[in-house]
Amino acid sequence: MLKIKVCGMRDSANIQSVLALEPDFMGFIFFEKSPRNVGEELDAELLKSFPRTTKKVGVFVNAHPDLILKNVKKYNLDIVQLHGDELPDVGKNIRNRGITVIKAFNLDENFNFARLNNYKPHCDYFLFDAKGAAQGGNGITFDWNLLQRYDNEKPFFLSGGLNIESLDAIVALKNKGLNLYGVDINSQFEVSPGIKNVEKVKEFIDKLHVAFKETLA
Repeated sequence: MLKIKVCGMRDSANIQSVLALEPDFMGFIFFEKSPRNVGEELDAELLKSFPRTTKKVGVFVNAHPDLILKNVKKYNLDIVQLHGDELPDVGKNIRNRGITVIKAFNLDENFNFARLNNYKPHCDYFLFDAKGAAQGGNGITFDWNLLQRYDNEKPFFLSGGLNIESLDAIVALKNKGLNLYGVDINSQFEVSPGIKNVEKVKEFIDKLHVAFKETLA
């Protein structure tokens, strides 16, 4: 079964509503230039009360490791997602402290997958997003055929413009034998930046579960 990550959360009531849907991961963006930046809105006590079944992911873009670690401690984050141009040593530094690391890359037809080799020892997962005007949350999809160039060693999250209509293609991609670990949903499920349409998220989760039960039957 694919894991589900709901990213770009910050509003307490909205967080609680989505949390009730039991996603595997919930993402919080610590990047001032993002319209989904948590700013001062994020309730640390709420995050500390999360069940162990939903992992909390802090998303950072070219942030200083000290700032990353400060927020990991403040919000009791389980995972750090590096979504900028961080060098492998940043992941190494964080992972050596026992923190799970996701390293994100923005893909287009010119992406060189050989770049990943230096990062492999220093992260637990990759995340592949579409290359757009912003670092993430652009609401666009990259050409998934590019993933055929990936050596498939490290499990990865699929991101970039995913919506309910993407479900059949997601199942087909998983069935190609790729090391697809999870899907990351964000902008296509929003009422406004940082606020998710809970019913739409629920529909996606329910349909994804049904789709994979059918493929396993």
